[in-house]
Amino acid sequence: MDINNENNQYLELSELIELSQFGGNFVQYLEAVYEIFTNEFIRSRPIFRGTRLALKKFPVTDGKEATFWHMTSEGSDEQNRLPDLRRLERIKWPSFIINNSEHAYLRVWENTRGTKTNVLIMHEDENYVVILRKGNGYLLPWTAYLIEHKWRKKKFIKEYEEYIKSKERQ
Repeated sequence: MDINNENNQYLELSELIELSQFGGNFVQYLEAVYEIFTNEFIRSRPIFRGTRLALKKFPVTDGKEATFWHMTSEGSDEQNRLPDLRRLERIKWPSFIINNSEHAYLRVWENTRGTKTNVLIMHEDENYVVILRKGNGYLLPWTAYLIEHKWRKKKFIKEYEEYIKSKERQ
């Protein structure tokens, strides 16, 4: 894909990992996706602007860490999240985006939800966002997903622009 932003740079992301590559066998597919997650978030950890990320392990469900489920499923009830093929297909993207967060193409900003502060990294053309949760001296990869609604993308862009303006005023 050769799409340019105002900086004439584009951050190319890897091909999707699709269920069809596993003959429609969801169990094999899930295990392959988990292996990728394990390689990228457990065996080697992404680094966000010099800070190595920790991992939210608990609750472990079906032998897989909480962060894995947040990156590959959706739902507000932790015990009943549903697999999301769009998230599963893009499992290689979060660590790559985190490791390349200083790339001029990506939009990076912070927001607050309740008492929690998050770092958001958005790949605008791919409608994809990675969210890191700030802890006391550490960061956790929290979730990552395809932005499916135009209103949400507009909200993110507005939030980013307001964040940048507030930083410029400081």
